[in-house]
Amino acid sequence: MIQDLLLLSKDTPIARITDGVLEILELSRIPLFLKRTGDMSVWLKSRAIDGHRVNSRLLKRALRLENKDDISTVLTVNAAAITDNYWVKPLKDTAICYDDIRFKVNLFDSLALTGDVNSFNQPPSKTPELTNIGSYEKCWRLEEGSWWMYKAGKQEELFSELLAYKVGNALGLPMAEYRSAGTFIKSMDFTGNASVDFEPVASIIGEETNYVKIYDSLHGINESIADQYVKMCYFDGLILNMDRHEFNFGILRDSDTGQVLSLAPLFDHNIALVARGYPSHAPGDMLISDFSVLLQHTGKLLCMPKLTKQDLSNMIKNIPFELPITEEVKEPLDFTARYLLKRQEVLETQNRGLLHLSFPKEI
Repeated sequence: MIQDLLLLSKDTPIARITDGVLEILELSRIPLFLKRTGDMSVWLKSRAIDGHRVNSRLLKRALRLENKDDISTVLTVNAAAITDNYWVKPLKDTAICYDDIRFKVNLFDSLALTGDVNSFNQPPSKTPELTNIGSYEKCWRLEEGSWWMYKAGKQEELFSELLAYKVGNALGLPMAEYRSAGTFIKSMDFTGNASVDFEPVASIIGEETNYVKIYDSLHGINESIADQYVKMCYFDGLILNMDRHEFNFGILRDSDTGQVLSLAPLFDHNIALVARGYPSHAPGDMLISDFSVLLQHTGKLLCMPKLTKQDLSNMIKNIPFELPITEEVKEPLDFTARYLLKRQEVLETQNRGLLHLSFPKEI
């Protein structure tokens, strides 16, 4: 059983946890996961760094954590995270305030990202890495007042992430900003240092993966967000994004009122496009068929920009990460552009009458 805690948004108490029981104090601002389930233990665990990451184990060792389970890990930093304003403190603690626990520096970024031996043996300090979730080695870095997440990966993964960002921008979708950073890729914190709260869609749908059921759940909250979700599913079908799951997309909420504002900018596309090799089959996979079922369910016409070979060539040519040359693929950049155009063609053909693709000047 977890200790007695007070859950806060900024400096406003929004729930009390006594003897493991959640008592909601301000329903409008409570995390949607807790509103749906009431399970504080699971919510805390969901905020913990992935213990399977090698550098996660090094980090916990360097921080001298006596208890390394997920709940103990997040409580080390009051369950605070970069992308929202939620945090906890012992129920009887009247001294500590939000400004005391906010992250203002991160001395363990290099250890979290690369396992840097030079940052291993330093005094423990509070770090946002303990609530930096996900399975890839990554870290938060504060640069000119903004937090940036650096992520490691293979060249083809970083290439795919950066190209997906460019394609999303060309389609007019809200995208988390990505840039190359030497041998890494970095993305800016799209909450603006928690000026709004990000909540993963798992807070609303649990582990649901069915496009239609997710759409209906979002439609019940906000029709505009449901429409944005349809565009995201088109994007995923276009770029062969195999790894969209309930924790790598979500919503933004007003941190003072709890109002749901919009779908969050799209991020985490490093298992899309050619990140896992060059597809040898013609497009027609479940991402395309599931999108078609969703579009039929909405009954709405979806209008999206149509990409050209020149558009894609312009996006690809300045990406600094190299793709491997194989026996089957001698020109990987040309292959990638042609494969995207083929997926676009199949999406358009299979959804004729409900999907209208046109060049930007025609939209």
